[in-house]
Amino acid sequence: MKLGLVAALCSLTSFTIQANTLSFDQKTDQLLQPVADLFTRIIFYSIDIAGTQFPLIVGWLILAAFIFTFYFGFINIRGFRHSCKVIRGDYSDPNDPGEVSHFQALTTALSGTVGLGNIAGVAIAVSIGGPGATFWMIIAGFMGMSTKFLECSLGLKYRRINAQGQVHGGPMYYLKDGLAELGFKKLGKVLASFFAVCCVFASLCGSNMLQSNQAYQQFVIAMGGETSFWVDKGWLFGSVLALVIGVVIIGGIKSIAKVTEKVVPLMAGLYLAAALFVLAYHYAEIPNAVSLIINGAFNPSGVAGGIIGVLIQGFKRSTFSSEAGVGAASIAHATASTKEPIREGYVALLEPFIDTVVICTITALVIVITGTYQSAEGIDGVALTSRAFASVIWWFPYVLSVAVLMFAISTMISWAYYGSIAWSYLVGESKLLDLAYKVVFCFFTIVGASVSLDAVIAISDSMFFSMAIANIIGLYLLAPGIKRDLKRYQQSYCQ
Repeated sequence: MKLGLVAALCSLTSFTIQANTLSFDQKTDQLLQPVADLFTRIIFYSIDIAGTQFPLIVGWLILAAFIFTFYFGFINIRGFRHSCKVIRGDYSDPNDPGEVSHFQALTTALSGTVGLGNIAGVAIAVSIGGPGATFWMIIAGFMGMSTKFLECSLGLKYRRINAQGQVHGGPMYYLKDGLAELGFKKLGKVLASFFAVCCVFASLCGSNMLQSNQAYQQFVIAMGGETSFWVDKGWLFGSVLALVIGVVIIGGIKSIAKVTEKVVPLMAGLYLAAALFVLAYHYAEIPNAVSLIINGAFNPSGVAGGIIGVLIQGFKRSTFSSEAGVGAASIAHATASTKEPIREGYVALLEPFIDTVVICTITALVIVITGTYQSAEGIDGVALTSRAFASVIWWFPYVLSVAVLMFAISTMISWAYYGSIAWSYLVGESKLLDLAYKVVFCFFTIVGASVSLDAVIAISDSMFFSMAIANIIGLYLLAPGIKRDLKRYQQSYCQ
């Protein structure tokens, strides 16, 4: 019945779009571009530094990551070993409340972060900021581990479990309840509502439309490029993708976790195997590529305004990739079966390491070592990575197409869950309203495959970063409580 319902909804949407196929892409772009420009001007308000525009929101995120890293005594380094033990199941108790295991919570959150930001986002950063942007991506990802620890500890600490055993958690709840405990009840409600609204739009635009768009672009490349049957069939590709997404997300977090715990290791393994093969093929040039990355990070005459320009691109794409400071991953981690919020925080700090420090770095090395970034014209996202893979073995773009599709699907189903939790916070728990949100989510999947990359990137970046405004305010206020909890936890489990 679920499959039939989703199929009917997707068929109806596809029929409406197909009726005017030739002009749909153009009309959608004309509608979205002004909206994208407006959000970009507001969210990415910038100041001039050394001739380069520095978005204040990027500084807001990076400053928080550095502060939390020092505040928690470099938990991103000291806590790494304990994190691995928790993931291994050393502290698991089947009687603990929650819906999924530590590993399932991690893979669900990773499926929301290990996505096209690792492929398209890295390509964008390198094509604009040069190889040096990679260095700052690694630094930002490393520091972001501490932010992720904090926000996911809070997500589980303030989660709510209803009579059916379903978990609702995330920034909406720790902003509202946590700040109320500190005497900031009104502020907490305002920040929680603001975050929830931003999260809903981010799920529809940034983590749905962008994934659909780039998956379609790579699919067209693999199918023959401009001569392919699919070249003007974004609506059709999006419809098929929406059908797949719809079948999974209707089942809720347990259904999503069962999919992600299988898909995430598979997709990461497939992608990394292909990338490592490219690096092995060019092994003699790896030292030079590393040199380009390091020198480019500190070269005053570098691309896009020197050091500041390179740094901005690296930090910006790292944040989009790891989502540290955005807060959404805490929604997934709140569902973990444990009584110890700090324990899940330890699990969460692995996300930016896997996502940014490992996968993004390898992607950047592939792009730099093959030299494809030097011939890039503007921002072409995943196409640049595809050309890097094809430069070694012609059929590698087909492997990349499979990886991209798996990345896209896993990211979309996780963010559909995030958006549904934020939606339920705003409108209340209702099966009908929850279904309505999921139908809209599937529709946006189709739209995303049919619009230009520029418009999608502008909207997705704006929605993602807007969530961090409310979240980080809450993190600063609630960090002392987590620090006390961390001290108690370490005395009990980390001796």
